[in-house]
Amino acid sequence: MSLVASLAALLGAAVLSFGLIRLLHPLLVRYALARPNARSSHKVPTPQGGGIAVVAAFLVVGLPALVAVAGAAALPSFAVLAAAILVLAVLGAVDDIRPLPALPRLLVQLGAVAAVVVWAGPGRILPEAVPLWLERSLLVLAGAWWVNLTNFMDGIDWITLAEFVPMTAFLAALGVLGITEAAAGPLAAAFCGALLGFAPANRPVARLFLGDVGSLPIGLLSGWLLLSLAASGHLAAALLLPLYYVADATLTLVRRAARGERVWEAHRSHFYQQATANGFSVLEVDARILALNLALAALAAATIAWPALVWPDLLAGAALVGLVLRLFATPRSV
Repeated sequence: MSLVASLAALLGAAVLSFGLIRLLHPLLVRYALARPNARSSHKVPTPQGGGIAVVAAFLVVGLPALVAVAGAAALPSFAVLAAAILVLAVLGAVDDIRPLPALPRLLVQLGAVAAVVVWAGPGRILPEAVPLWLERSLLVLAGAWWVNLTNFMDGIDWITLAEFVPMTAFLAALGVLGITEAAAGPLAAAFCGALLGFAPANRPVARLFLGDVGSLPIGLLSGWLLLSLAASGHLAAALLLPLYYVADATLTLVRRAARGERVWEAHRSHFYQQATANGFSVLEVDARILALNLALAALAAATIAWPALVWPDLLAGAALVGLVLRLFATPRSV
């Protein structure tokens, strides 16, 4: 049942996302154009808001797939998760049209993440000796950072797909195999399918961007899936899967703060952005990120299959990410 439901969720979400994008595209061209500026990676006005289709496809397809696998008992947690996703989607849609101040935007994000951690959290991650209030506080802070960095990293065509398609496919497979809780598998599959349905419109050179309406909910949903993986006893795997995004965004933030820059403002100093300035094409950057994430998924699988190798796998993952970041930061020889 889990395999059938996950495959149906994958295909159904892909078809629905693709179809919704075809319907929405003329409206987004008219009302949601992202015009290039000095910090943009695109050179011509391009509509944004493809995340509407991704979020809608996930919610519409994910719900019946979840009930088919996990039953009605999973509905309360899904309702909280869905509500938080919709809150961030609305926040992102408003921000796409008229940029919001940083503080109100952050407060809404913290509230959405806190609701998911408290009322839709899959269980404890840290040892019982750690107070529950402390664990939840740390998870809210980490979740808010993950939501924001997911938004920050969505700066070139297909990069979100290169990051999240391997991750969600891997998490869906773990659900089918019974390694994670029953709810996580079909939801990861629906998430993966919704992203694949968006892929043709975002293929370089993109005809459509996700927009904050997509990147913020994607950050929250993927964070919940990683939390579910960690709560299943596989914290190392949950740390490995998002390692490239975490490293690129965090190191970039630290460097900008050290230079005294306003870290909340848009910029073009991420490692993947340096790569395009250093002679890599967008597709070459995406291909390297995709290959890296496939390698990280393989290392995550190794931590599950052979728990004794957790630390070597974590070190190997960190080394691979470091190599890719160094590659991106180094100008290509002509």
